[in-house]
Amino acid sequence: MGLDVSELEPVSRRSTAEIVADRIRTAIMRGTFAPGAQLGEVDLATRLGVSRGPLREAMQRLVAEGLLRSERHRGLFVRELGPDDVRDVYLARTAVERAAALQVLAGDRQLAVVALEIPLGAMESAAAAGDAVALADADHDFHAALVAASGSPRLRRMTEGLLVETRMCLAAFQQTAPPAAELLVEHQRLRDALRDGHTGLLLDRLAAHMDDAVIRILAAMPGAA
Repeated sequence: MGLDVSELEPVSRRSTAEIVADRIRTAIMRGTFAPGAQLGEVDLATRLGVSRGPLREAMQRLVAEGLLRSERHRGLFVRELGPDDVRDVYLARTAVERAAALQVLAGDRQLAVVALEIPLGAMESAAAAGDAVALADADHDFHAALVAASGSPRLRRMTEGLLVETRMCLAAFQQTAPPAAELLVEHQRLRDALRDGHTGLLLDRLAAHMDDAVIRILAAMPGAA
């Protein structure tokens, strides 16, 4: 008797270490673990309800991603981002999102616009509620959706890491965020340029959006030129 493959359910391939890495990554991204904070194995294992083996594997993944740094005989710490890091993160983001935008413009841009409406709606709700965390989440999701719409797995993977580093910058210097209404309008204007197929306008607005973020973050960083 043949096997009816329609009865098969997808198998979850996510390991415990991967799940733990996701949780720590989110905590770093949202500022729960501040830049420079030391992460203790025993405390984290207890809080997450996991053994130290998967936890160590997860933390090594985050070291490889550049979110944690290891100090000999001292342990693991959340990496601190300096002015050069901020410039480099946004330089890379501009390059990746510009490439993604060009791919979207050459394809089904209306489908991409539909995908962007979800995070835009979340941004609008967060702005109205004065919820800074939800606003940052929706901002993150907007840029992730833009890159995902390009159909490029590699651009998407690069963006995932860059957006986490972006959130680390913003969590450390929360006072640099523009007013919620202004941030919403910036993203709506990006959507509009994409919807209307204005390549030059979209790329200019995207570059200006990134440049403004760098200026605001550096202005709040001690010693930044």
